[in-house]
Amino acid sequence: MERGEREERVVVKGEGKVMDVSLKELSGMLEEFAKERDWEKYHSPRNLLLAMVGEVGELSEIFMWKGEVARGLPNWKDSEKEHLGEELSDVLLYLIRLADICDIDLADAATRKIEKNAVKYPATIIRE
Repeated sequence: MERGEREERVVVKGEGKVMDVSLKELSGMLEEFAKERDWEKYHSPRNLLLAMVGEVGELSEIFMWKGEVARGLPNWKDSEKEHLGEELSDVLLYLIRLADICDIDLADAATRKIEKNAVKYPATIIRE
């Protein structure tokens, strides 16, 4: 598979089952969702970015008074984890929609960025 054809996979949970969905598939679902509601006229890059920043603010509020938390959030209630998942999803979905509207292949851009970071921060040199 060529780099431009690569589809990164995202796990989506729903109704007790887990399914793999690519970023491309999520992008298509979001485009259809917007078209069905005639929201495309509101989906300018600026509006999507501002909406995403608002969602990042909501995500930040979840952690604001928690202090440091352990990996896996072992002391969190199920309802808190569910809320976190919803806010993370909001950020992800706005990011995917923004990339789509800007004609950016997000999976390709992210893969290239990881490759650049590997060169910039080689594991053989960068260690704590």
